Amino acid sequence: MEINAIPEVFQSKLRLAILSALLTGTKNFRELKSITEATDGNLGAQLKKLEEAGYIVIEKAFINRKPQTSCRITDFGKAQFKEYVEMLEGVLRQADA
Repeated sequence: MEINAIPEVFQSKLRLAILSALLTGTKNFRELKSITEATDGNLGAQLKKLEEAGYIVIEKAFINRKPQTSCRITDFGKAQFKEYVEMLEGVLRQADA
């Protein structure tokens, strides 16, 4: 992957923060909001984009009669994130050469 071919998903600071947070495990909406300091609307929009791209799975459930949204990264999302990090490492190696 060349630097000019960075997938759109990784061109957003918020989407990168979401994916990074989900690498350590499933998070609910409130946890992601706290970690990213995003507004409800912006976080919701970015989660939808990540889900549509296949990077995350969003699950909605009721816990004690309250709706809860949880998110987890998919195997595809992990693989793409790893590829993105490896591309950045390659850029750094070239810069040091």
